[in-house]
Amino acid sequence: MTMGTATATGRASFMSTSDPTALLRLVQWLSPAFPTGAFAYSHGLEQAVAAGEIVTAEALADWLTDILAHGAGWNDAVLLACGLRGEELVELADLARALAGSAERLRETDEQGAAFARAQAEMTGAAAVSLPLPLAVADAARDLPLPPEQIIAVFLHSFAANLVSAGVRFIPLGQSAGQRVLAGLHTQIAEIAACAAQAGRGDLASSAFRAEIGTMAHETLDVRIFKT
Repeated sequence: MTMGTATATGRASFMSTSDPTALLRLVQWLSPAFPTGAFAYSHGLEQAVAAGEIVTAEALADWLTDILAHGAGWNDAVLLACGLRGEELVELADLARALAGSAERLRETDEQGAAFARAQAEMTGAAAVSLPLPLAVADAARDLPLPPEQIIAVFLHSFAANLVSAGVRFIPLGQSAGQRVLAGLHTQIAEIAACAAQAGRGDLASSAFRAEIGTMAHETLDVRIFKT
């Protein structure tokens, strides 16, 4: 058997034993159309824009880069990885809530997680279990025949895409500028997902202080478009 034949046979075997709809289901759950209300949350971005800290696509890209690598992006990715490995979701939920740096950040992860669980329950007929968002996703995705790093990457991409959309609406940015920002994050998202897939609770850490302070200040912002 030639190498080309062996490779083709291996790919055919993989396709025959895996679910070809698994990735489509994951993308559906994490798409803007899925009713989690993600469009209503800016993760402190509205406050940063109102304060004049983010007025360009470059500033938005820098802000998102830090959140993904050093803030809630990283922690949510690790929590998702722990959940996908089968760790106790209730314990992880307590940890996720404790890691929320502000009341608005807690509201963001709890409300989106609850909405995600409700939508899943309506689709499947199973009971809805309210969990913080990354763990609600882990609960739904545990049985998907997909590599953990792929699930985590799609989750992080959804998170980043929502914040880019918020930036396009509120900074404001053109649609093309927003898409360039998101495309520029792809390599970082893939790298974070690969690291998070191997990480555990001891790797949880956050140093994106300006984003956390932004969510605190947002609570008293005079005019607000977003919940957080």
